[in-house]
Amino acid sequence: MKFSKVFFLSFVCLSLVSFKSMHAKPLKNTNRSVYFLTDKQQIETLIRKTYEWIETKKTEGDFDVIENKKGDKYVALNTKAHNKIITELKNSTFFAQQFIDNYNKIALKIGENLKSGKIEYWVGELPPYGNDSNPWCDCQDNPESYWKTLKVNDLKIQNNKATFYWTWTEWKDSPKYKVTAVKENGIWKIATLDGFDYKSFTKI
Repeated sequence: MKFSKVFFLSFVCLSLVSFKSMHAKPLKNTNRSVYFLTDKQQIETLIRKTYEWIETKKTEGDFDVIENKKGDKYVALNTKAHNKIITELKNSTFFAQQFIDNYNKIALKIGENLKSGKIEYWVGELPPYGNDSNPWCDCQDNPESYWKTLKVNDLKIQNNKATFYWTWTEWKDSPKYKVTAVKENGIWKIATLDGFDYKSFTKI
């Protein structure tokens, strides 16, 4: 009798231990590794995507101006064209507000100087502001699809602010273009570009 009870209890315990719900799904031992991009990788990606956007999607030209009635001199900023570019810069999500504000400030100053006559910009001549180069790269020519191989150099990061310069690898005569980026809500964005320095760009 005792043997029967012991056998019965052992059978019940064994059944409970080995019981498996029909709805239970076995846990898979997934050996996944989480990969985090370094700040340098994030910044390099930002620069490459930004310049691809500039060359393929952004409205061509910067600081468009309007001719006088004679058609021989530019006398004002084309505010409609300018506002369109400002909207494009914002919507791209590549630029910090600092850059957009500075870009807008440059445009308004150019318009003010043209309207007041402080600067004269004759049709067919080079503009009396900037440095006769493309401000986005401080260059007059560039390799095809150069954004694919832009390289970040001398990167220094402190308190969510990064300073560096970029170069391209296709040509030996590559610009050393200075950039500042800031981290906003965990995302790196462009704060300053060397070609859009306010003082040097609007110097009379």
